[in-house]
Amino acid sequence: MADRKALNHELSKLFNEMWDMDVNRFTPGKDYAIELQGKADAVLQGDSVVQDSAARHLFHYVNEERLKNIKTFATFISLLDNYETSTGVEEIVTPEEIAENNCFLDAILMTGVMKLAHEYLLKKKLAKPNLADFKYQLYDIWFQLYPRKEGDRPDSCGFEHVFVGETRRGKQILGLHNWVQFYLQEKHKQIDYKGYIARKNKTRPDRDDQVLSIQFSWKGSVKPIGSTFIGVSPEFEFALYTVIFLLSEERVTRKTVKIEEYELQIVVCRHGRHIGTAYPVLLNTSNED
Repeated sequence: MADRKALNHELSKLFNEMWDMDVNRFTPGKDYAIELQGKADAVLQGDSVVQDSAARHLFHYVNEERLKNIKTFATFISLLDNYETSTGVEEIVTPEEIAENNCFLDAILMTGVMKLAHEYLLKKKLAKPNLADFKYQLYDIWFQLYPRKEGDRPDSCGFEHVFVGETRRGKQILGLHNWVQFYLQEKHKQIDYKGYIARKNKTRPDRDDQVLSIQFSWKGSVKPIGSTFIGVSPEFEFALYTVIFLLSEERVTRKTVKIEEYELQIVVCRHGRHIGTAYPVLLNTSNED
C-alpha cells in the first residue's frame, strides 16, 4: 500500500497552478473518450494467465488532429519510436534522434506549465535562470543513457522508461506510464487493456477521471497495476516529475499531493543524476513499479 505521508501543500499549490495552466490538456468527452468496462483481477495467476475484464479498447476515441497540431504532443510522439524496448540491448542514438529530443525540449520550454516549474526551481536554487542551461539540465535528467542493470551496456534513460516503457527478458513490463503511448500501442494492437483497478473509497472510476489505475498486457507481458494520468500534456508530466526529482537527493522520493480531486503520491526514483522511473499512485490503490 502507498504509505500516507502528510499532504505537501506547497507542491499541491504548484501542481494545481500547472494543471490550470495546462492549455494543451485533452478534455474528457470532448478530445477523447475512454471505456472503462470491467474491474481487473488484481491477482496474477502464473505469469500471464489473467482474466480479461475488458473486451474492448480503453480508448474509444482520441482527437488525432489535436495530437498532430499541438507542438508538444507532435514532438513527443516523434520520440516514442526511437527506443529499443528490451533492457540489456544497447540503445543507439542517431543525430536525428538527438535533434528530435531537442525539438521536444524547445517546444515544452515555451509552455506556461514549464515556465512555472522553472520559476519554482529558480526560487529553490535548483535550476539556472538561463533557458539554455535549464534545457541542458533537462536533457541530462531525462535523455542521458545509462545501464538499467549493472554491467549492462547503456540501454535505458528516464524518458524511455517513464513514457515509452521497457520489457525485461520479455517477461516484465517496466514503466510505460503515459496515456499517449498507451493509446498508440493499443491502436497498433500491442497493448491489451484488461480492466480498471478501483480506489477503495470509490466503487469505480468515471469516464472523466484523469488519473487511472489499470491492468494491461504489452508485447505479451502483463502489468498488474499501472497508474497513469489521462489527457494531460507531455509538458505537465515532465514538469511534475522534474520538480520532484530536483527537490530530493534520495534514491526514492514520494510526495503526497492533491491535484484537482485526486489524492496522489508522486513517486520518483533516481538513477544517479538521471530519472530511473516516475509515476503517480492514486491513493487507496495498491503498489506498483
